[in-house]
Amino acid sequence: MNPATTALVLIEFQNDFTTEGGTLHDAVAPVMEATGMLAKIVEARSASRAAGVTVIHSPISFQPGYFEITGEPYGILAGVVGSTSFVKGTWGVEIVDCLTPKADEIVLEGKRGLDAFASTNLDFILRSKGIQTIVLAGFLTNCCVESTMRSAYERGYEVITLTDGVAATSLEEHDNAQKFDYPMFSKPMTVADYLEALAGAGIVDASRGY
Repeated sequence: MNPATTALVLIEFQNDFTTEGGTLHDAVAPVMEATGMLAKIVEARSASRAAGVTVIHSPISFQPGYFEITGEPYGILAGVVGSTSFVKGTWGVEIVDCLTPKADEIVLEGKRGLDAFASTNLDFILRSKGIQTIVLAGFLTNCCVESTMRSAYERGYEVITLTDGVAATSLEEHDNAQKFDYPMFSKPMTVADYLEALAGAGIVDASRGY
């Protein structure tokens, strides 16, 4: 792994998912707790920064009224609208405190759907910085993370997904996506394996400290 050509992409680590009181937190909390994903990603972000990996945040947000999408949403977006999630100006749309973006980290703008590439300038940013490998973590395992993973694969990036750095609305969905889909479009890897890969690059100590 070459940290200089690697980006860690953190998908929707926002209060509505990550934090008690968030509109969708109860749905993902069991998987978050089973994997310990939030603490692991905090560690992965710290190690990535120390190694020189580019850190990119990919939040989703909507104006009150959700005028950016169809007036008759279905599927996952119907759930977002029905739960009044990720509305601009609310606490729920904010990135969780433990992953608040640093001044030198990139925060994508314009994400309105599942794939982090679709309505943002993510691809332009990655190519302009010479990124060849993207490391994905976030929500949902089988939705935005998987959609972004597939799109990155199609665009020719080396794709790594952090298997214990993602969460879904059930362990069954989480496990099925990782068992059947992730290996087809990425190189699945635990956070511990990722830290070891960074350490193998001779830049950080996987035993902590960074």
